[in-house]
Amino acid sequence: MASRFRERAFIGLQHLLPQHLLSRLVRVLARSRIGLLRTALIRAFLRGYPVDLSEAVHADPAAYPSFNDFFTRRLRAGARPLDPDPRAVLCPVDGVVSQAGAIEGDALLQAKGIRYSPAALLGGDAPLAAPFAGGSFATLYLAPHNYHRIHMPLAGTLVRARFVPGDLYSVNAATAAAVPGLFTRNERIACVFDTAAGPMAVVLVGALFVGSMSLAWCGEVRVPGRAVHELPVRDPIIALDRGAELGCFNMGSTVILMFAPGAVALADGLAPGQAVRFGERIASLP
Repeated sequence: MASRFRERAFIGLQHLLPQHLLSRLVRVLARSRIGLLRTALIRAFLRGYPVDLSEAVHADPAAYPSFNDFFTRRLRAGARPLDPDPRAVLCPVDGVVSQAGAIEGDALLQAKGIRYSPAALLGGDAPLAAPFAGGSFATLYLAPHNYHRIHMPLAGTLVRARFVPGDLYSVNAATAAAVPGLFTRNERIACVFDTAAGPMAVVLVGALFVGSMSLAWCGEVRVPGRAVHELPVRDPIIALDRGAELGCFNMGSTVILMFAPGAVALADGLAPGQAVRFGERIASLP
């Protein structure tokens, strides 16, 4: 009972918080290179979350110039071997499965009783979303302690990338179960690639305190205003290998994958609550 009350209070509080202002303040603190502040933030985080620094390029917390450098730390070579089967579709992140399954007509499952459309997720572009109707999807939640870089499930060439402004609600399970259209309300970057399996969408969803997201080919994406903004994709042509880094974001957030009908078969047992790691098989090509 007490746990449910806390969840409801937290969700109610999010409606009142100045989400973008708080995210900007967190961004400034996270990028500070003031030694005492950086050290205090990293130590406090390590006390609160089970971070495995043995997997990182730098295992010593003091090696990171800022909290943001620590938070977006890279993995050491060999820490995440890629599934060697060329038919394997790779998990792009470390995290937990929030939802996965079929896109039923024009609807993805957010939580029990709550659905949203691919078109809304992609910023209201119905033609861009049309190939995914009846396909498959996976929603992957990254907790604060997880590795926070996103990688390519399949080799692909970028055909569309758009920044969609929005709110910055938390994306944890409690909020997903209580805020209708959460992933279509939050700020996000939607990327659509042409792959051997046809079109593949990779959507980076921002969250509370996640006021910035980065793409590997253009760096941090920060667009003023409330209009959908198309990002450059052709100068030069952006082609990424399977397993290549696609981008990263700060704090906990969510990545949503979408595939066309018959393009992939999701891995057996891929269900809410399952822990996943970058490099392992999340689906297979026919």
